Amino acid sequence: MKRLADGELLGYCLKKPGAWQDEPWDGDVVAKVGPKIFAFLGGGSVGLKCGANREEADELVNAYPDDVGTMAYIGRSGWNTVRLGGAVPDDEILELVDASYETVVAKLPKRQRPPAGN
Repeated sequence: MKRLADGELLGYCLKKPGAWQDEPWDGDVVAKVGPKIFAFLGGGSVGLKCGANREEADELVNAYPDDVGTMAYIGRSGWNTVRLGGAVPDDEILELVDASYETVVAKLPKRQRPPAGN
């Protein structure tokens, strides 16, 4: 069975309205909407906002303890690292990307939000 690769996931992220690729740190690719990151990509994993707080994000960690972990530095705010090609199904990873994007967009000031339906 074919699984998501880093490049495919980046392509999926960049199809979101207003999404763009950035490399804020040398060698670290992220997907942003407006000025905010919604996905950290690379190394066979993706970092995503998986809950409003650590408790919500821990539900995913508890469901997939071998393939989902708390992100360094920002994990306390509900960010997890999800390993590609592991136990988390690809369709669930795409749903997590969608949710991370929507959460970040909802927190942007209205003037920085992309037009709906692009």
